[in-house]
Amino acid sequence: MKRKALFLSIIFHSLLLIVVYIFQGMIFPFVRLNGLIPLLLPIASTGIALYEGRDTGGIAGLFAGILCDVSFNQPIGVFTVFLTLSGLVVGTMADAAILPGFITYYISVAAVLILSAGIQMVPFIVSQSSNVTLAMMLPTAIEQTLYSLVLAFPIWFFVRAIGKWTERMSPSGRTH
Repeated sequence: MKRKALFLSIIFHSLLLIVVYIFQGMIFPFVRLNGLIPLLLPIASTGIALYEGRDTGGIAGLFAGILCDVSFNQPIGVFTVFLTLSGLVVGTMADAAILPGFITYYISVAAVLILSAGIQMVPFIVSQSSNVTLAMMLPTAIEQTLYSLVLAFPIWFFVRAIGKWTERMSPSGRTH
């Protein structure tokens, strides 16, 4: 029973990440707010890590990171490594110390989004040929983070619904 629940959990979380990827990469580029595209994959992978724990969070982070790297013009592997690590960290904290809930979800998502914005700025800061300064990028990073945080609310319903379903399917609660 537990093995079946784990398999179905991975399938449902993967489908959620694919749907979020479609919104992030194929729909929101045409529905920009002040020219910004929200970061949705970090939100979903963080929520999965919070509600499912370290193992599933790491896998979700890996998958979301690969999709983020494909979606954005970032050096390949940056978001893959970052979201995998964030999934492992948030999932480990959820396993050991924090209770999954709406407040902890929003705090975790905000932290990951702030770090994601920082990661997006690094190539411009490091590049000596770029005339872009940190002061020029910071307002955009803040706006993108806030835009993404607004969209974290509807994603929470889906992440939590899958998490509740997983709890019912697995006799010991989580599937890991």
